[in-house]
Amino acid sequence: MAKILCVSNQKGGVGKTTTTNILAMGLRKRGRRVLCVDFDPQGDLSFSLQADNRVEMQNSIYHALKGELLTVQTIQHTRLCDVIPSNMLLSGIELEFTGRGREFLLRNCLRPVLNLYDNILIDSPPALGILTVNAFTAADTVLMPVKPDIYSLQGLIQLNGTLEEVRKKSNPKIQAAGILITHFAARENASKVIQETARDLAGRLGIPLLQSTIRRSNEVTNAQIHREDAFAYAPRNKAVGDYGALVDELIGRGVL
Repeated sequence: MAKILCVSNQKGGVGKTTTTNILAMGLRKRGRRVLCVDFDPQGDLSFSLQADNRVEMQNSIYHALKGELLTVQTIQHTRLCDVIPSNMLLSGIELEFTGRGREFLLRNCLRPVLNLYDNILIDSPPALGILTVNAFTAADTVLMPVKPDIYSLQGLIQLNGTLEEVRKKSNPKIQAAGILITHFAARENASKVIQETARDLAGRLGIPLLQSTIRRSNEVTNAQIHREDAFAYAPRNKAVGDYGALVDELIGRGVL
């Protein structure tokens, strides 16, 4: 039975999609069967994993949610990872599904493939609407990346509020996997200050602040642009090493 991790922050640009991608690569290096679910209408995770997410393909997560295809029919087996792609059609879910139980769409969609994988990673959109609620309802844990800026931390407070609501209404077992600081620069005062602020906030919210931090790196960005496995593309890069340590930490915590 797969463990389901959702990577989420309502603020964009915090490394959410990159983190989902490289976690998948790290887990595959450790022999895990991994499925990535792109649940962001922008479809960036789909692109980075070499999936075809053109609207005319008609085999995205949107079509599985609507019941037009079986979930297994939407899985693309790319050279990098198995992935259920997303595109702009997904943004219509908010308007198309307005009745009771719509927060369970993704959970019901993933249920038939749970035994096919060890880990399922969900890349959620940078918003707190029905898509994020669906992702939280389907997940076992939520990983919260933040950049070293105050706006990311403010978004974290709102994100935790959504997590609490989901825990009350649709997924009582969901847990916070932890706060992950990305784009970290140990020599910069701003990074140090935000790290301490994040530690205080984590204590108040009852969320772990992960020991792993992810340094800034152009090589990580280039790996995404070239649609390559970061561990193969830049094996000696420090940020890639940081992600390797993150995989080990999350496995050690029982999250993955």
